[in-house]
Amino acid sequence: MATIYEVSKLAGVSLATVSRVMNNNAKVSDKTKQKVLDAMNELGYRPNATARSLASNRSDSVGILVSELHGPFFGQMMAGIESELRTAGKHVIITTGHSEEEKEKDGIEFLIGRNCDAIIAHVEAVSDEYIVELNKGKTPIYLMSRFVEELADKCISLDNELGGYLATSAIIEQGHKDIAYIAGPQFKADASNRLLGHKRALAENGIVFNEDLFFIGDFKETGGSSGLKHFIKQKHTFSALVCANDEMASGAMKYAREHGYTLPDDLSVIGFDNVIFANYLYPTLTTIDNPVNQMGVMAAKLVLKEVYQRKKLEIKRVFEPSVITRDSIALATN
Repeated sequence: MATIYEVSKLAGVSLATVSRVMNNNAKVSDKTKQKVLDAMNELGYRPNATARSLASNRSDSVGILVSELHGPFFGQMMAGIESELRTAGKHVIITTGHSEEEKEKDGIEFLIGRNCDAIIAHVEAVSDEYIVELNKGKTPIYLMSRFVEELADKCISLDNELGGYLATSAIIEQGHKDIAYIAGPQFKADASNRLLGHKRALAENGIVFNEDLFFIGDFKETGGSSGLKHFIKQKHTFSALVCANDEMASGAMKYAREHGYTLPDDLSVIGFDNVIFANYLYPTLTTIDNPVNQMGVMAAKLVLKEVYQRKKLEIKRVFEPSVITRDSIALATN
């Protein structure tokens, strides 16, 4: 089997030049590139990933760390990242952190140990200081759905505070004043920022935030059902429910129907994320669009631009949410 060294000798060029040809580097002239390609063809040489890695000091692989593998949110995120990188001839290695500090650190160390050229991470438990320090190493870390000021150029994030504000504003615009809120875990920045937006919308409309109508869920269906069960058991009066993500909204809607509520006449509901099933719930769920697939594509483009030196890639680092109006909100009757 021919080797990269034999290709270099036959073509009369350096190993570095063969590497540039193998990695489609624009710095190689067409004449030189053709000499290398001719040598490859004559020798029957087919570069594999290991050879490319040795020649370019790159593994052509990017690590992806996400909180979970289940659910549509992370599926859309990973699909956006993988499709963009695969089109560029790169591969992904995926692991999970389960929103636990030690598991997130372990996942990052695992990806670094696999010689990934970069890591795209959706991390929630590790500190900003840890991430900043980590980026001083040889493997750059890019953040999904999280903003760290010191690493602003390596973050792809959503304005979650604005999203929370838009969600509650959409409810208030329909005349609702008694509004319950099921939040996500407050150690997660996206959840705490969505709550800030909710409170801002209430304050701007002269509505006092009611602790009795506040529940911290788990970003899963169980959080939505548990939250609504809590409010009903406490006999709190409310005509609308804002949920910090669509999974909790779906759990709350299911629990509401099972307990005699007609939606949206008895209870208006809004979610957050606009995951694929939101349009198939009954009633279809009004929600906040979180373009996580597009954000995943953008994170991949950022890696391609900064790590692999791909030119002419426009990078958008902060995405804005928007309201997706469907059928789960009705006009208030009071």
